[in-house]
Amino acid sequence: MQDPTTRFPAPVRERQGEIAHPGLTADMISPPDHGENTYRGSGRLEGRRAIVTGADSGIGRAVAIAFAREGADVVLSYLDEEEQDARETARWVEEAGRKAVSVPGDLRSEEHCSALVETAVRELGGIDILVNNAAFQMVQMGGIADITTEQFDRVMKTNLYALFWLSKAAIAQMKPGSTIVNTSSIQGASPSPELLDYATTKAGIIDFTKGLAADVARKGIRVNAVAPGPIWTPLIPATMPKEKFETFGDDVPLGRA
Repeated sequence: MQDPTTRFPAPVRERQGEIAHPGLTADMISPPDHGENTYRGSGRLEGRRAIVTGADSGIGRAVAIAFAREGADVVLSYLDEEEQDARETARWVEEAGRKAVSVPGDLRSEEHCSALVETAVRELGGIDILVNNAAFQMVQMGGIADITTEQFDRVMKTNLYALFWLSKAAIAQMKPGSTIVNTSSIQGASPSPELLDYATTKAGIIDFTKGLAADVARKGIRVNAVAPGPIWTPLIPATMPKEKFETFGDDVPLGRA
């Protein structure tokens, strides 16, 4: 028996400085644990072909590593500025004996989303799993008064439009037994005023998931969402002021990110 409140260390946040968006793992005083040295696969995804967006770091890297160790080949989607982190994710995927296909680019482009699915079909022979994980957030302590139209548009395009474009393109290629997994957030149910635009998209992802699941169930395709609490990734010090991320994770039941 292990106490979950003390089993894992909390990240060092007090000495962490703010970093430029989108942030790199190398910028972190306490690098996130993506399961590099702990996750053990058991062949549950043997032969599967997956796309993971936001695969360079954080949740996306952890998913890519886990999928590879379960036997899946993975297309890694990320921004050009995240190339350094993406190369590290690709290394772990290949070390697991699976194929890693790196596709940098901005998901705010419908053409890029379509090309991402086309790449999976061309390089891997098809697509069985789509993980819509990439997202943009930027804390605005003044709430709605400080959220510009430009920021609102970027959040919507990255978090919702891309979800729609990628899912539509992937479903056209998927066979029965395929699955789509969307990353929502605790913000979808308990929104913070300083993340109003981001929280709105995360609530939208929950409804999108439910509606799409009902739509494609007859095709034998499953659609689910995962709604994490506070996860320590480069996105946190890259999008939050220091006074916010210094206490990041303190208010959840286990008391840590």
